[in-house]
Amino acid sequence: MSLLFEEIDSQTSSLGEISLRRRRMPAYGERDIYEVKLGDEFLMSSMFVDAEEALSTLGLAATQGEDLSVVVGGLGLGYTAVAALKDTRISELLVVDALDTVIGWHKDELVPLGKILNADKRHRYVLGSFFDLATDPRSGFDPDNTARKFDAILLDIDHSPTEFLNSANASFYTTENLALMAMQLKPKGVFAMWSQNLPEASFEALLATVFKSVSSHVVSFYNPFQNGESTNSVYVCVNA
Repeated sequence: MSLLFEEIDSQTSSLGEISLRRRRMPAYGERDIYEVKLGDEFLMSSMFVDAEEALSTLGLAATQGEDLSVVVGGLGLGYTAVAALKDTRISELLVVDALDTVIGWHKDELVPLGKILNADKRHRYVLGSFFDLATDPRSGFDPDNTARKFDAILLDIDHSPTEFLNSANASFYTTENLALMAMQLKPKGVFAMWSQNLPEASFEALLATVFKSVSSHVVSFYNPFQNGESTNSVYVCVNA
């Protein structure tokens, strides 16, 4: 199989060496494939974006009303944020990421969706730890309005509720900290989260200690490397 490869950028971050790469695999079509790696670990590939986009479509489908204010936790390659902005009800979208490098890739349009995000005046980057901002009522997600509440919070950072990008993130997945985050949601606001695994009953039970309703959705997509179907999941929760 013919393969062309380019490392666009590589920088040291608080989590380790993070790199942006582009490859072309003619066997899978004449298109550029963008990848983000943290050390030796693959974080995201533009070949597999169905579930990241479904995080937005499923989460926003559960919201009510117009003039929505939405938070996306985790920028990645921008697919969740761009999918959210397709919802014309959104008046403002804050995308929170802990890594200035990743935000910089989008601001400098080194990734394809950076141009779309930069052109949409409803969108704003927020540099910071999603988990710190979610669980500290004094700060909140919006640095310009710390008391602000949101219609939806869409999270795509950890691999799953039990497999963490950073071990420090584990403390977020408790009733206490999920409840602190839920305080930043409006009544009937939505929290939705992506996972690389099938729905986990133990996490559904944990979410139910905080939210009025909890549902899980399996998202299937074609995986050319395995020549078959792969699955991710999206949890959707509605605040009281």
